[in-house]
Amino acid sequence: MWLAAGAVLVLGAACGPLTDAPAGVAPSNAVAGADAGAASAQLAALPVAAWASMSGYTRDRFHTWDTQGNGCDTRDVVLQRDGQGVTTGSGCAITHGTWFSPYDGKSSTDPKDMDIDHMVPLANAWRTGAAQWSDQQREAFANDLTRPQLHAVSASANRSKGDQDPSQWKPTRQEFWCEYARDWIAVKSFWQLSVTADEKTALGQMLGTCA
Repeated sequence: MWLAAGAVLVLGAACGPLTDAPAGVAPSNAVAGADAGAASAQLAALPVAAWASMSGYTRDRFHTWDTQGNGCDTRDVVLQRDGQGVTTGSGCAITHGTWFSPYDGKSSTDPKDMDIDHMVPLANAWRTGAAQWSDQQREAFANDLTRPQLHAVSASANRSKGDQDPSQWKPTRQEFWCEYARDWIAVKSFWQLSVTADEKTALGQMLGTCA
């Protein structure tokens, strides 16, 4: 049975802030994955398979960003959740705040410097199971505020990552490798996506950096 077909897009409670942000920079409140032990068990249970074809893929099949109420869309909600001192103007436009990018350690007071990264990229999801989903399931995945799927990060880090998995790209800030692996595994586990053999190896290595 498909576990995520009825996923509801609600803000999940944060599992605790990042504790290794530089002095004077507020940490993120993003949703976090399971602890390292549980993440290892989840990783072991993920099916291993080669990438499927990209045939038929477009980002439009995932419909970003959904309306979340009060004039806000999913991007606005993530910027408010992950930022500190965030203020909004007409139509939920983000007008002020401070953001810390966990991937590369950059901080910014300009929301235009921030991208909303899909922890498991949409193209990766397509090649590891999402091609078989309904459009509604893909939309829920792309706008998932309950799992650790969405993170406000620097635009440069997000574009460097692109559609690559952890065997191909890792955050330059190694302090985040543990949480990155935990979050990636949590998303793939809930949404029942497969991993490649290289991806699984890389995730296991990254979990090895957990304290």
